[in-house]
Order: sequence, then structure tokens, then C-alpha cells
Amino acid sequence: MTANSDKATAATDHRTGPWRDPTLAPEARADALIAAMTLQEKVSQLFGVWVGASDEGAEVAPFQHDMEEAVALDDLLPHGLGQLTRPFGTAPVDPAVGALSLSRTQERVAGANRFGIPALAHEECLAGFAAWGATAYPVPLSWGATFHPELIREMAAAIGRDMRSVGVHQGLAPVLDVVRDARWGRVEETIGEDPYLVGTVATAYVRGLESAGIVATLKHFAGYSASRAGRNLAPVGMGARERADIILTPFEMAVRESGVRSVMHAYTDTDGIPSAADGPLLTGLLRDTWGFEGTVVADYFGIAFLKTLHGVAGTFGEAAGAALGAGVDVELPTVSTFGSPLTDAIAKGLVPEALVDRAVRRVLVQKAQLGLLDADWRPVPPVLAAAEVEGRVGGSAGGDSEGLRGTVRLDTDENRALARRVAEQAVVLLRNDGTLPLTAEAAAGAPARIALIGPNADTPTAVLGCYAFPVHVGGQHPETPLGIELPTLYEACAAEFPDSEIVTARGADIDTPDTGGFDDAVELARGADLVIVALGDWAGLFGRGTSGEGCDAENLALPGVQQQLLDALLDAGTPVVVVLLAGRPYALGRAVHEAAAIVQSFFPGEEGTRAIASVLSGRTDPSGRLPVSVPRHPGSQPSTYLAARLGHSSEVSSVDPTPAFGFGHGLTYTAFEWSDLVVERGEASTEGEFALFCTVRNTGARAGTEVVQVYLHDPVASVVQPVQRLIGYVRLDLDPGRAARVRVTVPADLASFTGRDGHRIVEPGDLELRLSASSTDTRLTARVTLTGPVRTVDHTRRLHMGAATDLLTDAPQPRAH
Repeated sequence: MTANSDKATAATDHRTGPWRDPTLAPEARADALIAAMTLQEKVSQLFGVWVGASDEGAEVAPFQHDMEEAVALDDLLPHGLGQLTRPFGTAPVDPAVGALSLSRTQERVAGANRFGIPALAHEECLAGFAAWGATAYPVPLSWGATFHPELIREMAAAIGRDMRSVGVHQGLAPVLDVVRDARWGRVEETIGEDPYLVGTVATAYVRGLESAGIVATLKHFAGYSASRAGRNLAPVGMGARERADIILTPFEMAVRESGVRSVMHAYTDTDGIPSAADGPLLTGLLRDTWGFEGTVVADYFGIAFLKTLHGVAGTFGEAAGAALGAGVDVELPTVSTFGSPLTDAIAKGLVPEALVDRAVRRVLVQKAQLGLLDADWRPVPPVLAAAEVEGRVGGSAGGDSEGLRGTVRLDTDENRALARRVAEQAVVLLRNDGTLPLTAEAAAGAPARIALIGPNADTPTAVLGCYAFPVHVGGQHPETPLGIELPTLYEACAAEFPDSEIVTARGADIDTPDTGGFDDAVELARGADLVIVALGDWAGLFGRGTSGEGCDAENLALPGVQQQLLDALLDAGTPVVVVLLAGRPYALGRAVHEAAAIVQSFFPGEEGTRAIASVLSGRTDPSGRLPVSVPRHPGSQPSTYLAARLGHSSEVSSVDPTPAFGFGHGLTYTAFEWSDLVVERGEASTEGEFALFCTVRNTGARAGTEVVQVYLHDPVASVVQPVQRLIGYVRLDLDPGRAARVRVTVPADLASFTGRDGHRIVEPGDLELRLSASSTDTRLTARVTLTGPVRTVDHTRRLHMGAATDLLTDAPQPRAH
């Protein structure tokens, strides 16, 4: 008899033991449980099963994906189950009925294994809980455009509360990939092209999600966004310095500051090493250096890809051993390599069982922290508690699913109001010749006739990214209603401008070569007082869209014939306001100089069109700033503002990457004056800090928001540096005539970079601290000096500048970040 069978035979009281005692440390509970488990029971905690909730409230059913074999739950469950994959995000299901289905499934999972351990349920939450009927918030690129981390924390907390209410434990967000090439299809999922902006906003999102009891997941660790030519899953060829100083820094910030409990590996390989098999990354850096103690989960099918796509494993058992050894704890979305291939490899002595023990300990510690090992754990989620008391929720054989249908709202009025605030603060005004804001009332000179033209003028889903449920899943179920209200731009403008006649024409599709609608569109334009042209993307997956996962672009020209349509409308002679609903920035040709105004939004969510309309009318003052640069030419990629001198325009190349609108750019309906720069401490040691302050005054007639962006320029360094990089920002809301004194302290640590020997250093020398309205609009420059020896710093260095604001009037206190 083997040791494992001895364990199974000897355990006569399987559902009691020290692992049930919530007064013990989670680690002690996990250790006690591991000591009583067989190998198969331990391994079963290391994978998920992809399921879909039943719309009749029955138990979930395994979801059959074309990249996996069928799963037999009856064979798996007696050993236990680590995770349930996307019970709400696989097919449309009423939230209350889905919660009942998940509850009954958890009852079955816990009842089938001898320790009574339920599964951990995870879902996508990239732009809101990816479930039918849940609020569709703006995509992460819009979060970056707000430059307002606290607002994003508030949004994430609301998302987390909705997920937790129906029994979900883990959310697969946020994305911390820094944009390196805007042709990449997943740009919409990122927060922007600057690592500091990405880090601060993502950290806020994690704090919000975790505050609701949801395990947040940082992804994709690391380098996914730097794939060659912006092609999904293509190899990554960057050097160690770019990886350390740009790609890894947002993850480092989030691990240090957010309380995050899970990380997902990237699909890609960097210089030939796939992230899923990169021990120095997943264990050496993440755990041993940064001190991360949570779980590392696989991106979907990512471990099998070590064999099928990367070719670094000859068998699935080898792939499982490589991933487990590198530090991957959980295989998602469903059991494959961590099933019999792993146990067979262990039996042959090819993979140490100690690696399983290491991974399952992390999984069980997390389950203990979530209350899933407690003796009083129950499968009924909070939204069904009242129904259970009333007798409408029972076990697998009882309960009234029809009586529950429609009783749970995941798109509440409060959620919509929050989605509206995020969308409004994410709208970026790129250009304005004075045409905006438009007057809404006829008596005040509202346009009598507005021609609203373009493929996104009257399309409900034009505001949604590829991971919003109606796009990600709903498109496969055309018979099912969207589940949420999605007003089109036409409907929003009709409501915003009731005294104007609004006529509309599609003009062209998003991505077809058909120009047959041009003539009608131009005729409408010529007969109108104003043209609003709505252009951009349609989100999808793997080529079924122009933006989204697997929807990469050859260049940054507007898809299809949209640029030709835009040019035709500019030629019509009527003022043209360009509105973009897109997942990435696009070159806009003549419109950069000839359009009356350009309004940029990045898939702004269910309240996005109303937010845009309110900005057009001036009811909302535009306050968004670009999280990515808008290119001047469509073929100048890859290029971001974080380029060294030779990465910018020069006489030695015929390609000019100068953007039309740089990172951080965004106009308002008022004007701000920056003045009175005072450098309090302009010389500091390599372990000291600088201090300076300036005054920002609203000199216009309207309230507005200014974002003071602080960039560091290092003119001489031992390795090539970007011309400048963002090290902090302060968001100011100021009424007309009001001013604020902004004081910043900049620690020398923020001047650090990875030196020639691979260690992060602070060098003495002259620096410039540029107080700027954008990366292309420096308002005030402080020249400062670091003195003393070269100093080596590590992961404990300071990551933020200090910022304080003092109002010089009685204006409301501005927000500082």
C-alpha cells in the first residue's frame, strides 16, 4: 500500500481537522490539510474547469472549447477542484439564476471530495464584471485618460461588490502591459504607454477590487505588449533594460502597494524564454525579490502552449513540470497538462512532488483567506440569502429558479452614474477652433441642423471593448437581448440638443472598402450647419473586429475607408467635429489641422455616448488627457513618447515619428496660466530630494481641470535614456479666476535607471524637472543637480514624488495624485 493510499484509508473524519479552524494562521491550516491529502487530491486543487451556469438554476455544465478535450466532472470531483472558470462569463444567464446555479455547483464540489473544499470561482472584469446584465464600464485605456486613480479605485470597488455578491472570488484584471506598439490589438485593454501612469492607475484598481473581497490578478507578466510588429503572441525581442525600466515597473508598484493576491503569466517569450517557464521572473523576481505571496495563474492554455506553440516542451508532462518549476501554481481555464500528464511525470520521477506541495500550499492559503475552508462555509452567495430564508433556494433538488429571475440587478442606477463619471473624465478634447462647446438651446444659437455621420453614429455597441459581455459573449447569442441599455451617439445627441434637427447617415462601414454611402453623407453635410462624424473601431476577437485580442493592425490608418469619408466631409465646406470611439489611437490626416474639433474616446462604456454628448454641449468640461500618443502618420510604429533621442525625428531617417498629439495632451474649455516657479531645493545628494512649487491659475470664464505632469529629463547618463519620462502628476479642479499653489518634492530615487551592470542606480549630475501640460507642452523647467557618489537602489526605493496643493482662493480643494 502506498503512502498516498494510506492517507486516504486512514482519514476517517475527513471534514474536521485543524484546517477548519479560522483562529489558526492560513499557512498552518494549509499545511495540516496538505499532510492529509493524496497526490491526486493536491493536484486537483491546481486546475480549473471551464463551466457555464445553467439558465434554469441547475448545476453548471462543463464548457467545451475547441482547444480542449471534454471534461468529466464525475471523475474529477471526488478528488476536489481548484477553480471554476467563468460560470457567468461563458453564456448569457440571469444573474440571480446564475448565482443559484453556482451555489448548487459549489454544494456538489464540496460534497464530492472528502475534505469538503469548494472551488474558487473566477471571472473576467476588465471593463466591468463580464456577465450578462452587468454594468459595462469604460475600457482601461479610458481609465488612463482620466489621470484620476481614486476614481478608478471607486469603480473597481463597485465591480468587486457585484462579483462577490453572486459568489465570485477572483477577477482576472487589471492589465499592466505598457503600450509599446499601438498596432497591437489589445491596446484597448491597457492603461497607456507610460509605466508610471499604468502603475498608479492599476494599483488603484487593485485596491478597489481587493477592498470588496475579490482576488485581483495582475496580467500579463511580463512583456506581452512588446511583441514584434504588434502581433498577438509574437516573440518579444527587447533587452533586459527596457524590460526592467518600462515593462516591469508597473507590476513592481502594484505588488508593493496594492495588496494584490494573484498574478497571471504572459503568453509571450522574451529572447526565447516563455514567461510560463521563466523561473527567474515568476519566482526569482516576483517572489524572492519583490516578496509576492499569492498565486500565479496561467493565462488560458498558456502551459500547453509551451509544447504546442513555443516548442520548449516535448510532452504535456514536460510542459507541466516546466511551468510548475518556474512558479505557475494554477492551470487555467481547464485541466490539461496539470491532469494526468503531471501525475504521470511525477510517478516517473520527472517532476518532484515537492513542486506540487509548494503550489497547493499557496492555493489553500488563499482559500483559507477567502473563508472557503471554514467549518461554517456555505455555498449560498449574499444575493440569495434572503431568498434562502424565504425557501426559494434549496439544494440541487430544490428551489425555484423562475421565482428568482429578474430579482438581481448588476447594472444599478449607482453603477451607471459611476460609469458616467469615468466616461466623462476620460473624454479627451484633442483640437478645438472655438466651435465647441455647442449651444444646446435654439435661443442661444444652437445649430439648426446637425448631420451626424459615420459608422459609429448609430451603433449601440460602438462604446464597448472586446471583453465587455455583449461583445465578448453576446455576439454568439444574437437571440439574447443585450442586457443593458446602450444609447447610440445619435440618441445621446438627440437628447442633448433637443432644439436641433439631427439627420444621420452611415457613410461607410468600419472596415470594408465600400464607398457607396459617401454621396448621401456629403449631401447631408452640405445641407447642415454642423457635421459630427463618428469614426473608430468595432471590438472583437481574433480578427472578428478591428480592435481587441487578436485584432492587430498593419498600420495606424483608420480602418476601411473611414479616412476617405472624413476627407470627403472636410471638403464639403461645413464645420466638422470628429468623434472617435476606438480601441487605439489613429492617424487622422488632414483633420489634425482642418477639423473644427476632434474628440477622442476609448470605448467609453455604456454611458459613453451621453458623456460625449455632454462634452460637446459644454455641460461637462473636458478633462481627459491622452494615455497614448496620437500618431501624425499611420506608418511610424512602433513609437511612443518614451523614446531616446534617436527614437525621435532626426535627419538620419526619412520616417518622422513626431505625434500629432502627444502623450498627456488634452484641451479644456478654459485657459490656465502657469507661473511663479520657485526651486526650494535645487541641489541634492543621490539619496536626497528636490523641492519646488509653482502657481496654476484658471484665467478663463469656465471651471476646468488642469493636470500638472512632472517629467524628468536626464541629459547625460551612463546608458541611453528616454528624452523624458513621467514621474508624477497632480490633477487640479479650479473655478474661474481661482489659483492653486502646487508643491512637489522629487526624491533622487525617481532618477534611477538600470545601469550597465544590470543594477538600478542613481547617478550624480544635472537634471531637468519639467512641469508640463503634456509630453509636448512644457510650461516650466527647473534645472537641478544631484551630487555625491553613484548610489545603487533596489525594490525598496521610493516610487512617488510628494505633492501638495494650497488654494490661493476659496475654491474647493483640488485632487492630487
